[in-house]
Amino acid sequence: MSVIESLRRSHAELVEIRRDIHAHPELSFAEHRTAALVADRLEALGIETHRGIGRTGVVGVVRGRPGGRAVGLRADMDALPIQEHNTFAHRSRHAGCMHACGHDGHTTMLLGAAEVLAAQAADFEGTVNLVFQPAEEGDGGAQAMIDDGLFERFPMEAIFGMHNWPGLDAGSFAVHRGPTMASADRFDVEVRGHGAHAAMPHLGIDPVVAAAALVQAVQTIASRTLDPHDPAVVSVTMFNAGEAYNVIPDRVRLSGTVRAFSAGVQDRIEARLGEICAGIGAAYGVEIALDYRRGYPATINTVAEADLCQAVATTLVGAHHVAADMRPSMGAEDFAFYLQHKPGCYVWIGNGPGEGGCTLHNPHYDFNDEIIPVGAAYWVELARRFLASPH
Repeated sequence: MSVIESLRRSHAELVEIRRDIHAHPELSFAEHRTAALVADRLEALGIETHRGIGRTGVVGVVRGRPGGRAVGLRADMDALPIQEHNTFAHRSRHAGCMHACGHDGHTTMLLGAAEVLAAQAADFEGTVNLVFQPAEEGDGGAQAMIDDGLFERFPMEAIFGMHNWPGLDAGSFAVHRGPTMASADRFDVEVRGHGAHAAMPHLGIDPVVAAAALVQAVQTIASRTLDPHDPAVVSVTMFNAGEAYNVIPDRVRLSGTVRAFSAGVQDRIEARLGEICAGIGAAYGVEIALDYRRGYPATINTVAEADLCQAVATTLVGAHHVAADMRPSMGAEDFAFYLQHKPGCYVWIGNGPGEGGCTLHNPHYDFNDEIIPVGAAYWVELARRFLASPH
């Protein structure tokens, strides 16, 4: 019996687990129930289990025959602060919180793989570290696990991740050699002028006009500062000013995000944003304070590991169901922190067409349970092939 066939026999049980996690979502670093569910199941399978890694993370260690290589497989566990609009039976029971990104499915697929790997441990040489990570959604759970000694406590030569992808055929895969997800930086700008009566603007220094010019100027960073071959996004997403119709406020606050695929482009954007703030401040007679904060780095797959993932996916579902030429996403992923320490690859598994709002971070989203056996089988085959490959 093939791995995927054996997983299909336990499909109903895995769907039940996935829907239970979906019904009980937990936000970043609050995944106590989910982490307990994961740890309890790993222990029931006889897997060495470590709780509380990076606060609420869990690591299961499947040991094959002594010696050999070691690999890490990672799934994320946290949900999002979104009010779910679905009406099915397993919808979120917690107001304002839902699994709108499929981390419930990611966790379940790795649990499915854990059962198979534990049962087959005598058949392979080496160690598989099952990394169930908290706080992917903006709070850097990957870095928290690293800071808590993930790679020292659980040595691994490479680490791999997977995310469901609406719009990609269910059960198919996309593998990138190089960038797959962008970096995500944040900036806040305060423009300080001098308030006045709206009917007497000459008595003040209007920060709103200056801030509006700043927003316009920021749009030139990607179009006129960067090489056209370097993808980047600079978006002002918040503009807050004033409280009355007849008052020119004394300050305006702007905020936004920057996305790029290389640290060099991030550096250039940050520098240019500072130059623009200084220039607009001088031109309009206002003071402008910029606070630029680096967030998740770009997720850059290493080539050898991407090639391995492509080969595994091709063996599993056929070459016509594995895309190697999809454009990377300007979304961000904290799996990038792992790749700053270890080689690895982060792939996409198709979740289906995304109709009816079934897209990531949408209140109508739901993970496609039909892909659970395929995703779990991918993990098993990837781990076995990595461990069997030469150093």
